[in-house]
Amino acid sequence: MTAKKATKKKAAASTATTKTAKKKAAKKKTATKRATKKAAENVRMKAFWGVFNHSLKQVAKYDYSQKKQAEAKAKELSAGSKTPFFVQKVKEPLAEG
Repeated sequence: MTAKKATKKKAAASTATTKTAKKKAAKKKTATKRATKKAAENVRMKAFWGVFNHSLKQVAKYDYSQKKQAEAKAKELSAGSKTPFFVQKVKEPLAEG
């Protein structure tokens, strides 16, 4: 009887190892190489203040140092209409040249 038990244990151990080996092999097969992404060029950006309406359409644009003028324009446009206008920072790429 002990020979049968030992044989069963060995058989169970060998099936367990073959299952894990199959899983590892399957994982290795499904792994694919990812395409390397090109490094993005460093694009220089310049900040502005934009005046926007309620539908996020830019109405006016001011230099970053002119925030007070942008806020005054937004306040002026809001007073003249039912819809509110607001000021938000906008970044745009610098023109090359």
